[in-house]
Amino acid sequence: MAKGTGMTTRSGRSDHRLLRRWWRSRGCAGAAALLLALAGTLVVSPRPARAAAAITIDGASGGRMFDGVGAISGGGGNSRLLIDYPEPQRSDILDYLFKPGYGAAMQIMKVEIGGDTNSTSGAEPSHQHTRGTVNCDRGYEWWLMGQAKARNPNIRLVGLSWGAPGWIGNGNFWSNDSIDYLITWLGCAASHGLTIDYLGGWNERGRDLNWYKNLRAALNARGYAGVRIVASDDFGWGSADDALRDPAFGAAVSVYGSHYVCGYRSAQTTCPSSANAVNSGKTLWASENGSDDYNGGAPALARGINRGYLDGRMTAYLNWPVIAAVTPNVPWATTGVAVAPQPWSGYYSIGRSAWVMGHTTQFTAPGWRYLDSSSGYLGGNRDNGSYVSLKSPDGRDYSTIIETMDAGSAQDLRFGVTGGLSAGTVHVWSTDVRSSNPAEHFVRRADISPSNGSFSLTVQPGHVYSITTTTGAGRGAATSPAQGVLGLPYGDDFDGYRTGRQARYLSDHQGSFEVTPCAGGRTAQCVRQMSEQAPIFWTSGHAEPYTLLGDLNWRNYTVSSDVLLERSGYVQLVGRAGNYNHDGPQNLNAYYLRVADDGSWSIRSNDTGGTQRVLAGGTTTALGTGRWHRLSLTLDGATLTAAIDGTTVGRASDSAWVAGQVGYATGQGVPAQFDNLSVTPLGSGPSATGEIRGAGSNRCLDVDGQSQADGTVVQLWDCHGGANQRWTATSGSQLTVYGTKCLDAPNASAGTRVRIWSCTGGANQQWRINADGTVTGVASGLCLDATGQGTANGTAVVLWPCNGGSNQRWIRA
Repeated sequence: MAKGTGMTTRSGRSDHRLLRRWWRSRGCAGAAALLLALAGTLVVSPRPARAAAAITIDGASGGRMFDGVGAISGGGGNSRLLIDYPEPQRSDILDYLFKPGYGAAMQIMKVEIGGDTNSTSGAEPSHQHTRGTVNCDRGYEWWLMGQAKARNPNIRLVGLSWGAPGWIGNGNFWSNDSIDYLITWLGCAASHGLTIDYLGGWNERGRDLNWYKNLRAALNARGYAGVRIVASDDFGWGSADDALRDPAFGAAVSVYGSHYVCGYRSAQTTCPSSANAVNSGKTLWASENGSDDYNGGAPALARGINRGYLDGRMTAYLNWPVIAAVTPNVPWATTGVAVAPQPWSGYYSIGRSAWVMGHTTQFTAPGWRYLDSSSGYLGGNRDNGSYVSLKSPDGRDYSTIIETMDAGSAQDLRFGVTGGLSAGTVHVWSTDVRSSNPAEHFVRRADISPSNGSFSLTVQPGHVYSITTTTGAGRGAATSPAQGVLGLPYGDDFDGYRTGRQARYLSDHQGSFEVTPCAGGRTAQCVRQMSEQAPIFWTSGHAEPYTLLGDLNWRNYTVSSDVLLERSGYVQLVGRAGNYNHDGPQNLNAYYLRVADDGSWSIRSNDTGGTQRVLAGGTTTALGTGRWHRLSLTLDGATLTAAIDGTTVGRASDSAWVAGQVGYATGQGVPAQFDNLSVTPLGSGPSATGEIRGAGSNRCLDVDGQSQADGTVVQLWDCHGGANQRWTATSGSQLTVYGTKCLDAPNASAGTRVRIWSCTGGANQQWRINADGTVTGVASGLCLDATGQGTANGTAVVLWPCNGGSNQRWIRA
């Protein structure tokens, strides 16, 4: 706006040089406009259009072979719950992940070679728990690979270890044992009709050059010469440096794979490799990236897919993980390209990251080639965005993928097509990555008919575009049902499963709990903890085996199960299990009933920091080994009651944990069996009035200073039962405190601090309490959030985009 004799810039500064440029560029018309402005009339001058950027798509350009864009199933149980989904939702999710022309259309998938130990979001079972005992039907990765192949027969499969059973090399992964172990795994894959294209070493744990050379020789000798080796799935490009010093190592390896080449959980603006890697002649991969929210990580994904090739000549991009099919108490519960946390309700959600991925995968295929001279940064400026062009093997079709994540304005692009590429119709698809409206994701735009091999396109900021001569792209139309709770009572006798499978909803976090024939004289099926010694850990913590099941909102109940110890040690029932920290030695917010073979028992509380408190304990008749007993743990408010074989052995009083899942646990290396799980509710669940606890902090939603004044902010504070922490969920979707004050959001924008205010009935005082523990504002659609993932007293509570974090989940007492 004109002011005095200057022109105000967006920063509010008067800039006479800007005025002079403006005047010269507009001549008399500009002078007239300025006079009107000086006379007090507001004149909005249009922003000058950028000069069109010229891009030549040249089919004669050289470039590297494209290997694909996809993701990782593993690095910790992140796909666990997907197999338990009902139809048609299970097939719908799989279609969104793998089906060409439907969603993410993944072209490459890396899977974890299970090792009976936690590798971030859980533990995956080994095909060989003990030396020589192979079972190729364990776990769900075989099933998932088969489903991916059924939808896309050309998908490439990669295997990689995170942890491993402890018998391997007597705890040394870099041993001949692990080579034999991996080759046995390849044989299991073949038994499922699967061909593994690539095999890695030990995820993010360095490399032993001789081991890789020995692996290559063993693969060649045992019929797997076609399996290519990836080294070393670590950070950086040291493998390329090592190959210069040890050519035999270089000869053994086909791919140099590096993790988080653009920076860990970064914006992925710059994605370099190294001169030695580029000049090695080897294939280079960004072999693990992402670890970001399925919606919030989409801009970084858009940059990284393009820039990994532009900056570092990487020809594959693997996002971690494929999907977050885990319950919300698990770390990284919303990472991947989709979430599937509730098989009992069938609820799932497809993220913006899926559509960003689809902009490359639906318009290219492994075997296409990059066109180096037709790829770069728009206008030579990274801030404008990037583009890569690829051509089909026959040299006719082409696709150009453009991202404008950081652009400040629209850009006019002028394309010329040459070098034998098709001069036919150009199809255009786009996604507004900044929009949360699904109608703006993966939208087919008007076709373009080139004239003499030329055409133009205007691209908007914050978008991904695919311009292509290919056909067959599409956007899936399946929709998810609503979220819902897993109802009580709940039970499972485990008799309906095949040996080696995981029981429904049971998710292992250490060890391996799978269905086996019962011992102790029973003829049916039971769940057995299979890990008989400490594994080769991937995490820094050495947690004992445990597995969890259930709804995080389960509050007052009795969990019971038959148990049998196979050797001296102890078993545990778990109740009110909440968050866990995968790096801790004993890392779960929960209560335990621990009973040993000698009859000693205890009721315990544990937290994510590994602080364990014995609340009660004693000794009863010895359980012994090889005999069945019935254990029960009742959680009724603050009263915790333990029973063995129907006899109450003790009680404790504690209020640390108010709701959560159930589970089984054992001592390290203790094989034990479990049967006839029962979870029986007490009372009617959460009351309408009570505390609201943060799942991540275990602190209460608290009105600051116990004030009743309008505008008083709400925060986290130690739970004490005061009136300023007692909230009532009303039939009008309000959360009231003191009887007359409502939880209130003064506006609907992210970062708004919530407060109390006299109840008005407005939408800004209405809240949805969701089955996953989140609380969303009716007016804003945003989640109630402990800011900065804080857990300390005084942490502000604000509105924030929902991301599934523990700082956005709340438990009503």
